[in-house]
Amino acid sequence: MKTLKSHRQSLFILAAILVFSACGNETEEGLVARARGIHDRVITLDTHDDIRVSNFTEERNYTMDIDSQVNIPKMKAGGLDVAWFVVFVEQGELTDEGYVQAANSAMEKFEAIHWLADQKAPDEIEIAYTSDDVRRIVASGKRVAMIAIENAYQVGLDLNTIELFHGLGGRYMSLAHQGHSQFSDSNTGESGDQPYLYNGLSDLGKEAVAEMNRVGIIIDISHPSKDAIMQMFELSRAPVLASHSAARALSDVSRNLDDEQLMALKENGGVVQTVAFRTYIDVEKSRKHQEAMSALRSEIAEEFGVTVIGRREQFELSQEERAAYKESMQEVNASMEKRVDAEVHAVAPAVNVADFVNHIDYLVDLIGIEHVGISSDFDGGGGIEGWADASETFNVTLELVQRGYTEEEIGMIWSGNLLRVLDEVQRVAAEIQAEGI
Repeated sequence: MKTLKSHRQSLFILAAILVFSACGNETEEGLVARARGIHDRVITLDTHDDIRVSNFTEERNYTMDIDSQVNIPKMKAGGLDVAWFVVFVEQGELTDEGYVQAANSAMEKFEAIHWLADQKAPDEIEIAYTSDDVRRIVASGKRVAMIAIENAYQVGLDLNTIELFHGLGGRYMSLAHQGHSQFSDSNTGESGDQPYLYNGLSDLGKEAVAEMNRVGIIIDISHPSKDAIMQMFELSRAPVLASHSAARALSDVSRNLDDEQLMALKENGGVVQTVAFRTYIDVEKSRKHQEAMSALRSEIAEEFGVTVIGRREQFELSQEERAAYKESMQEVNASMEKRVDAEVHAVAPAVNVADFVNHIDYLVDLIGIEHVGISSDFDGGGGIEGWADASETFNVTLELVQRGYTEEEIGMIWSGNLLRVLDEVQRVAAEIQAEGI
């Protein structure tokens, strides 16, 4: 019997085929075959995949199809070639003790990624440091790991750490996350709950921009405040990246980019990696769906005597506690599968791949196709109907084909634009180093 996920994936593909076929003479089989051919030929690259160190052990790791949204089996199943694994540290106190703890946490994640690629599964996945590495590794038939740094809090006060992180494979970094760092105000300050510290970048943050340009790390603008982002455009000699953001005009949340920011990004030569995160794609649709899902889940859980806990609370559980909770939810989830279509999807449909590609369309129309890419934010809250994990990656290409994007354009969106920015950042770094700055 099909699971709810596979059933809804089949419905998504069928709906896409019917819509496309109604607009032309292509057969259903022809559409799928053409889309699969394109998907196989282009390099598919997702710029934001969070990780947990507990998933990088001999007993539990990404060579197995564990319950992470991204792992090697899921990447193979969905035809996802490149995953940027994120060295993320939550924002803490701006103290020496906080910086040391953050740096230690960061090093654990760097080591975990290198352990997977260099020791555990070198025949299956390899770390890329340049665009040439990406193409070579993909051509070899292996998956590609790249490394991102989310929240420069872990850098501390010593800018030499930026070069250290670059040496470990870090190829983009954001200067803030949820909360103001020593480098930059965060977008979270927009609510007024966290008053801005710098009205943009701190003096140290401005120095960090120059140092990232010098060593060849892409500046990621997905989490800093608008003032900080606009200052980065002014200061950076190299193109920047929004590693996991969408269009604010379509979903009014503070982490999305408004049209002024997007036009500045175009002028800068950067790229926005459209993110498949429900609220960033359609905040109202997501809210209604989540409320309906939560109500049904709580109702069913109560019938089975189970207390539902949130995703963040689950991350705080030990591996054994998490396993026990998931086992207790199995009957709840099985019951939900039988009822969710009639009681949730019929009245409050989920944010889906079509909604996601609406953002790509908007961004392409506004700033040009050469400035638009794709990210998921998997294992960090991302995932939508039709692209719930890496195994469903083909559905994004299918939707792009349905809307008339050519193979060349799809290749640009999936990876070409991001790799162009990486090349340019590395070229600028070589220039700066030659100047002796």
